[in-house]
Amino acid sequence: MDTRGIDQMLSELRSVSQAAQGKAVSPADAPAGGVNFADVLGNALKDVSAAQGEARAMAQNFSAGDPNVNLQDVMVNLQKASLSFQQMVQVRNRLVTAYQDIMNMPV
Repeated sequence: MDTRGIDQMLSELRSVSQAAQGKAVSPADAPAGGVNFADVLGNALKDVSAAQGEARAMAQNFSAGDPNVNLQDVMVNLQKASLSFQQMVQVRNRLVTAYQDIMNMPV
C-alpha cells in the first residue's frame, strides 16, 4: 500500500500548524514517531476559531468607537481570519476527497 499521499498531507498539516504558532518548519523537524491526526486537526480548528473570534471582537470594539482600535488593524485581522477559514475549508475538501478515493478502492 502506497502512503506517500497521506504522509505528504500530514507534512502539510504539520507545516500549517507550526506556521500558525510562528515556528519555522523544516522536514527534518518532523518527529519520527506517529502524530495524533485528530489532535493536529483539532488544534488547527481551534486556531481558526480563535482568529475569527479575535477579528470579530476587534470589529465590534471599532464599531463601538474604541479609540485604541484603528480601521487598518481591524481589516487586517478580518482578512487573516478569512484566509485561515478558507485554508481550513480546502483542507477539509482534500480530506473528503482522500476519504472518497479510499472508499472507492477495490479490496
